[in-house]
Amino acid sequence: MSLFAALQVSASGMQAERTRAETLVENMANAETTRTPEGGPYKRKDVVFSSELQESPFSAVFQNELATGVTVADITEDQSAPDLRYLPSHPDANSEGYVAFPKMNPATEMADLLNTTRSYQANIAAMTAVKDMITHSIDLLR
Repeated sequence: MSLFAALQVSASGMQAERTRAETLVENMANAETTRTPEGGPYKRKDVVFSSELQESPFSAVFQNELATGVTVADITEDQSAPDLRYLPSHPDANSEGYVAFPKMNPATEMADLLNTTRSYQANIAAMTAVKDMITHSIDLLR
């Protein structure tokens, strides 16, 4: 794998992790949303990754070398039943006094966000290592 292909793979990972982070933040921001335009409480979203061949902009120069990176294949909504809480004075309470809240655990969402941040940082570290290798190669050619 060429150094440019390695950069492309890390860039695809960073892009996918950014989408995952945005989705996790949206989930956390809507943890208490009981009413949406679609009706009912907010539904937690999950990002699904898949592998994808990454074509480098330099692939024509480097014999069409392709590397496998990552892409966001889908963003799914959680279909589990919402959490019901007894709050009879809430405006969204049903006839029995229960309010439907999104089914999510803020601690789990925060742990996933931390994992996403670390994955993003790992891709940055990989890109930095490749950049250093390219710089050292140029220095050797001087």
